[in-house]
Parts: sequence; C-alpha cells; structure tokens
Amino acid sequence: MSAEHVDGPDDAPVTLIIYGDYECPDTRVAHVALQRVRPRLGDTLRYVYRHFPLRTIHPHAQHAAEAAELADAEEKFWEMHVQLFKHQHELEDADLVRYATELGIDEIRARDALRTHAYAERVEADVRSGLALGVHGTPTMFINGVRYTGARDARALEAALRGASAQSPA
Repeated sequence: MSAEHVDGPDDAPVTLIIYGDYECPDTRVAHVALQRVRPRLGDTLRYVYRHFPLRTIHPHAQHAAEAAELADAEEKFWEMHVQLFKHQHELEDADLVRYATELGIDEIRARDALRTHAYAERVEADVRSGLALGVHGTPTMFINGVRYTGARDARALEAALRGASAQSPA
C-alpha cells in the first residue's frame, strides 16, 4: 500500500493533485477530462489522487474511498479508481465488493475491510491534508502547488497543465 496514489514520473515538470470524491459528479467530470488529457501529456504529468469524501452529501463516498484503499493494498488502486468513477451511481457495499472481486481481491477480505473500516484512517489522512490546504469541496485541484480554479473540461485542463509545463524550470 502506497502513501500516495501517483501516476507518472517523479521528475515530471507538472504535478496535478486532485482531492476528489467518488460520488461527486463534478469530480467525475474532472476524472473524465483527465483521462482524455493524460495520454497527450505523457511523461510531463505526474498525477496524484487524494481522497476527500463529502460524507454529509455523498453517503457512499467514504466506503468507495475505503474500497479504493483496499484495492491499493493489492496494487490495484488505479483499476478500482476507474471502476468507481465508471459506476458512480452504483456504490453500495455489494457493488464495491463486486468491483473488488472482479479485480481478483478475495470477497471475504473485501467485505471485512468495508465492515470494519480497515482503511478509514488512510482516507482520513488524505482528508486532513486537504483541510490543511483549505480544501472544502471536490474536486479541488492543485497544479504545481497552486490551486487551480479554472474549468474542468479537457480543453481548459490541458491548457492549464501545458502552461504549467512551459513555466517549469528545465
């Protein structure tokens, strides 16, 4: 299990950090846009995903984040990450267990992890880091440490990421 969920090289000129919620429709919009943009940016982008479940308005977000952490323990975080956004309206515990078993995770282990909140502290660590940075909603994005407040569509996101890459020291 990793401390952070990182995709891309450590020495990439651009780091995008997203604080997200698997049940949040706006986070899903950003996720879909990023899926379109990432292949075009290649090794210039380091993507970091952090959990920020909005528990009061998204009742399934906490368990979805815990399911992602369960998958991370099996080195399948990104596969679960994609599944959770793909099936954003199907996040009941039975759904989460099904996604885990489809990834090869033992069903009993998945059920127990959700029942006991085995990965709740890992999710909470992300929430605390977000709160320390002033995160209150999702998605909240940072590009090279600077909060990004622009549009979440692919075109705007790609332009912002390319702009940050151009400003990055060589």
